[in-house]
Amino acid sequence: MAGTTPTNATTKHTRFWEIDLLRTNAIAVMIAYHTLLLIDYFGIQHTTQYLFPRFWLWFTFGGGTFIFLAGVSLTIAYSKSKRMKPFMIRGIKIFAIGMGITLVTWLITRLSPETDYVRFGVLHFFGIAFIVGPFFLRFRFINLLLGIALMILGFHLQGMRFDFPWLLWLGLVPHGFGGVMDYMPMLPWFGLFLAGMFFGKILYPQGNRRFTIPDLNNRFVSALTLPGRHPLGIYIAQWPAIVGVLLVLFPAKVLPYFPF
Repeated sequence: MAGTTPTNATTKHTRFWEIDLLRTNAIAVMIAYHTLLLIDYFGIQHTTQYLFPRFWLWFTFGGGTFIFLAGVSLTIAYSKSKRMKPFMIRGIKIFAIGMGITLVTWLITRLSPETDYVRFGVLHFFGIAFIVGPFFLRFRFINLLLGIALMILGFHLQGMRFDFPWLLWLGLVPHGFGGVMDYMPMLPWFGLFLAGMFFGKILYPQGNRRFTIPDLNNRFVSALTLPGRHPLGIYIAQWPAIVGVLLVLFPAKVLPYFPF
């Protein structure tokens, strides 16, 4: 398999297969994680024992990969367009979708009061990150140092509880906040996003690979990277797809959660 130079890789392809492949792996981890959570939520099988603490790092790595690669991709895309506005518009759209999920899950809690709704999930996070992230494009090592500091602070805050709820989005969890399937606060995760921006500038300066790897842009790799090229659509579609499969396989367990 012939190698490619950084320049050739960019001129021949508008995307980098290695980034899409890593994102595909993160999608697989995400779907596995949410499937196990829903199986536990519907009372089909107690699966949280497999999530915490045995595979906590694996699932955290999967979600973290999404965030890190989003920071990397932001710097690559900006190096090609030199425009901040499209990222901010995209951030607003993603945040709006996140608020739609908040509304839907809140309505579900009206039927099942014992559950909690999504207040600041992954789409809320990415929406804010894409709005705020472009203001950090001018920096390099500052992003790495600030990113590390935010991650340390954020992980420290995870063990604390507060008497007010309005900074939940930041990572300050109030007393009585129940576990939800989707909670991704700005701390520590925006720190990882900034770290991704730093490595994006280091590894892909001006949108070109700084390193040489084999050119694997063939049909097989293209099929493997297809999910990684459409993460937002897959994230949204996974929920009805997983619930639909569980409904078919375990109707007696799932149907009571959907009174018509």
